[in-house]
Amino acid sequence: MNVAVLGAGGWGTTLSILLHDNGHKVTLYEHKPDYADFLRSKRVNEIYLSDIKIPEAVKITSNLNEAVKNKHFIVLAIPTQYLRSIIEKIDFDIIKNSVLVNVAKGIEISTLKRVSEIIKDVFPEIDETKISTLSGPSHAEEVARKIPTAVVVGSKSIETAKFVQNEFMNPYFRVYATTDIVGVELGGSLKNVIAIGAGICDGAGFGDNTKAAIMTRGIAEISRLGIALGAKPETFAGLSGIGDVIVTCMSKYSRNRYVGEQIGKGRKLKDILSEMEMVAEGVTTAKSVYQLAQKVSVEVPICVEVYKILYEDKDPILATTDLMTRRPKEEGI
Repeated sequence: MNVAVLGAGGWGTTLSILLHDNGHKVTLYEHKPDYADFLRSKRVNEIYLSDIKIPEAVKITSNLNEAVKNKHFIVLAIPTQYLRSIIEKIDFDIIKNSVLVNVAKGIEISTLKRVSEIIKDVFPEIDETKISTLSGPSHAEEVARKIPTAVVVGSKSIETAKFVQNEFMNPYFRVYATTDIVGVELGGSLKNVIAIGAGICDGAGFGDNTKAAIMTRGIAEISRLGIALGAKPETFAGLSGIGDVIVTCMSKYSRNRYVGEQIGKGRKLKDILSEMEMVAEGVTTAKSVYQLAQKVSVEVPICVEVYKILYEDKDPILATTDLMTRRPKEEGI
């Protein structure tokens, strides 16, 4: 099939290679013309994936409407906070028959909307059954090396979910399908905030007990907020819930865990972010989740403390003490 991948970061580059390996004709879109030229020439994404070769058959362009023209499906690998400004430039008539596959993990800070909702905003006439989101524990660095990985794709249409499942699956990349796109998007987004909390735990010198508590109660918060927003509870026991929390809180590749670790060591957020090439979506999502939870009156104490550490300069030790000394509760979501 003819496929476009929008966004030549680590994940976009990896998926363009994966889809090429699966036999598709792939066009990779990079918004900076100079870097698109570099990628075409060198065939290595030195910024994001420096030791993986991009096949010659993968077409690379900085022309957006050229990239999406006559494509069976289009992968949106653009960070959530930038997605709207990019897809607003697309002529809807060019993509009206294409399936859209979002792979970003975040909540738009200005609107508190999930990616599928942003797409519907920009293209009001779109058939929502053509929108899907693929998420789960899947670091680009490992998928690019063909390390066995399992993810989940959600769409309001099970036919669309199964279509995406079929086109992405191969011996090292297993895909499950669900109609709970709300849960898939929220699980993938909120786990980044929990990962920052887990990283703070690492940086502050707490132990395994503390980190396990953050991860477990983090899942409870994700589930509680997700259910309030219309997601299915079982989704958060799966790959876009527990699976994504585990990998993002534990992995050396996790940008969000890294940000938290540096915060826990006493560094300032602006200094950490200024040194990073890649986007840590959990930083902006922490603000979105804080506002979203208030809007629907759902308790998310770990997310609240992460927000206060990031945006109100709260001391991580005090934040931990405040979490530990909350009123006694029965366990549950």
